[in-house]
Amino acid sequence: MAGFTLVELMVVLVIGAILLAIAVPTYQSQVRQSRRTDAKTAVLDLAAREEKYLSLNNAYTNSAINLGYSATTATWPQTVGSGYYQIYVCVSTVAAGNTGTMSSSGVFCPGGTATTGVPAYVVSAIAVTGKSQASDSSCQYFAVDNTGAQYSGNSQSGLGTATTTTCWQ
Repeated sequence: MAGFTLVELMVVLVIGAILLAIAVPTYQSQVRQSRRTDAKTAVLDLAAREEKYLSLNNAYTNSAINLGYSATTATWPQTVGSGYYQIYVCVSTVAAGNTGTMSSSGVFCPGGTATTGVPAYVVSAIAVTGKSQASDSSCQYFAVDNTGAQYSGNSQSGLGTATTTTCWQ
């Protein structure tokens, strides 16, 4: 008789299940890593816009319109890329030596430079709650400040273990 036995069919199903159990998590990990690029690109672009604004106006700005975003989406946060991250800008005008605070939106806002009180900014990208990127256990938060320092973390608040070597690769 020609055909497959039940044992042969079960062996094929087990092999297929094992391959699927390996392939799906690996695929999801690669997709999350590629979405991080949206966040990094948006953060660096927004930091460049802040620096351009500084060179023209001698100050940083919190205004989305001043940084080139349309009037219909003139407030922070702005959703970027494929909708998996939101970006924020926090400009500080606090006195020298203040180390900074959390803003009302839950994003870190810097203090003035310790010696001069010069205003500073932090541009942040945070994974959108409820989207699959929010389950990225390594890189839910990206930020760049006015000195060019890059930050990242495994928490949407920007707090937690810094994962710069993992996230900014």
